[in-house]
Amino acid sequence: MEEQARESPGSSTLLQNAAATRETPSFLRKLGAGIISDVRARAPWYFSDWTDAWNYRVVPATALIFFANVLPGIAFSLDLIETTQQYTVAEVLISSFMAAFVFSVFGAQPLTIAGVTGPVTVFNKTIYDIINKQPDAPNYLHFVGWVYFWAAIIHWVTAILNWCNFLKYVTLFSCDTFGFYVSWVYLQYGVQVITRQFSGDFEGALVGIILAILMLVTSFLFQCLSETTLFHRHIRRFLSDYGMPISLIAASGMAYWGRFSASNPTMLPVGSAFQAANGRAWLVKFWELDGKWVGIALPFGIILWILFFFDHNVSSLIAQGSQFPLRKPPGFHYDFFLLGITTFIAGLIGVPAPNGLIPQAPIHTASLLVMGKPSQKNIDEEEQITRPPSQSGNDSNGVVIKMEKSFDYSISRREAPIAVVEQRVSNLAQGSLCLVLLTGPFLHILGLVPRGVLAGLFWFMGANALKGNGITIKLLYLIRDKTLTSPDDPLRKVRKSRLLMFVAVQLVAFGATFVVTQSIAAIGFPVIILLLVPLRTYVIPRLPFTQEELSILDGPTASPFTMESVGGSLHTA
Repeated sequence: MEEQARESPGSSTLLQNAAATRETPSFLRKLGAGIISDVRARAPWYFSDWTDAWNYRVVPATALIFFANVLPGIAFSLDLIETTQQYTVAEVLISSFMAAFVFSVFGAQPLTIAGVTGPVTVFNKTIYDIINKQPDAPNYLHFVGWVYFWAAIIHWVTAILNWCNFLKYVTLFSCDTFGFYVSWVYLQYGVQVITRQFSGDFEGALVGIILAILMLVTSFLFQCLSETTLFHRHIRRFLSDYGMPISLIAASGMAYWGRFSASNPTMLPVGSAFQAANGRAWLVKFWELDGKWVGIALPFGIILWILFFFDHNVSSLIAQGSQFPLRKPPGFHYDFFLLGITTFIAGLIGVPAPNGLIPQAPIHTASLLVMGKPSQKNIDEEEQITRPPSQSGNDSNGVVIKMEKSFDYSISRREAPIAVVEQRVSNLAQGSLCLVLLTGPFLHILGLVPRGVLAGLFWFMGANALKGNGITIKLLYLIRDKTLTSPDDPLRKVRKSRLLMFVAVQLVAFGATFVVTQSIAAIGFPVIILLLVPLRTYVIPRLPFTQEELSILDGPTASPFTMESVGGSLHTA
């Protein structure tokens, strides 16, 4: 028998394969393991990603994210467009469509919205300012093409080497700080949009301020009404879904009403349909760049990779945060590989490189929430929290008995998230609308939107993101009347001095990032952002915090289910 086994060709092959496997270094076997794992985990859900879109929630999600993605992207690019003269609105819309198409059709995380962000426009403008000062300045788009190409290569290497596993070190400390920074960038850009109008007609600039305030106030008014007990729940959900688009259309219409129209408020600059800046060809032959500049483009490519590694992955994490009841697996390694492809294509056709958007990504997921009645267990817990604690003493017995007999019926009828419509259609649809917007008639309509309305949209999105940011919540807790603070608030277990210390570190990190962005060293601000991770991992635990305090002040960004794609969450105090 043993001799037959030795002579058998099949057994010989198996033995050779086993020996070869043992001889293969372990790091070679791990190459691309994250990408393969992401594809295997997500592939069984691909068909349902399309069939699950047969849900009404897709309609308001598409409308909301279309306005929240396209108009801020265009407004962010205004400075880049006017300074470099190398881009138009067409390049921004093409970039948004490309990102939506790639990540909705091929991506493992279709809920993540990608597009043109403020940091990317700052990065591209800084590159222009640097190379334009050189005596033998290269062609700008050729140089940026090589920057994007180098960045794309590093993206692919990152995904193949499973470096996205470092996301296990990213906690709410880093996400809240970066989200706080992005929110203030939105507020700042809103102010810039207004102030730049004063270089033209003064009356038009004043009307722009009025339109910005109108946009801001009406958007928050619709949001506040949706959170009250007024009207039927379907009406409240309608106000929540369409409040911002209605406000934007109404505020834009006000620019053409009465004497407002006579003041000639500044509108969005639009070019010709499907035409690149200066009538250039859509293909950028960046390979024609001189060899010297090819090497100089490498450090810029590394900086762009740092920015995208943090920005895009944090956007994906927040879009799949623990507050969302998700059931489909994520795929960080695979999506980061795709991001390298979109970055390369952006350089090839001469458009700003897209990446994950904050706060649009979590807004998209929130708009897809399916609301329902909470379980009886959750009702009992919430009733217990809202009921005042019993007090000792005979004088208060009657009051306590009366309080305990009362019941808040609004709690039992209050809706809670029970599911998310996880699908690919809303992302693809909003990207396709970007392409529709590039046609002549719709491009004309886009040119009728006043810049003041965009400023109000910036203020609304920035202020709305600040409202739910962890830093803002902690600051509000510090100034709140403690007698009106819930006794079950976890922050009560943290010493005030430690809470101040934690928030102070976050504010210093935010301030450093913001200051660098406004300086001549703006090109290096992604490095400051990335340093938030080692700051939390190695420095914060050495400060005088207890383990319980750190667990309250900080925590994982996403649920353990989501973090499985990067090897789990490594949240240590």
